[in-house]
Parts: sequence; C-alpha cells; structure tokens
Amino acid sequence: MAATKITVNNDGSIRVEGDFEICDPQGQAFGLGGRTVIGLCRCGLSQNKPFCDGSHARQGFQDKVVARDLPAPKPKV
Repeated sequence: MAATKITVNNDGSIRVEGDFEICDPQGQAFGLGGRTVIGLCRCGLSQNKPFCDGSHARQGFQDKVVARDLPAPKPKV
C-alpha cells in the first residue's frame, strides 16, 4: 500500500492523506501544521487555494468521479 492516498471526492475536494509534502512552484514547502490529511481545492472557488475551504458546497459545484484507466503516454520524440 502507498504511503499517500489521494481521493477525488464527488462534488468536492481532493483529499490527500498519509505522508506527503506540498510545494509551491519554486519548491518551497507549505507549512501544514503537522496535518496528515488535507483537502485541495478542485472547484477553483476557495479563498485559501490550493487548499479547500468548503466553497464548493456553498456554490453548488458538481462533478461526479468514476475511476478509469488512462491511455498509455505518447512516446517522446
């Protein structure tokens, strides 16, 4: 089993749990205050991006998630 589990929630956030680090584009880590579970915004409405603040529920964001296989990556030329 993986050290980190990522769950894409129906109509909501991306839940990340386990052993993980979240960094900005410059590679600086966010201080997570010892959290081992966080929610990342998926709707784009959070005032605390990249973290979820529950705005999806207040704004009626809807997106159902069903696991599927991705196609194989295209060869690099």
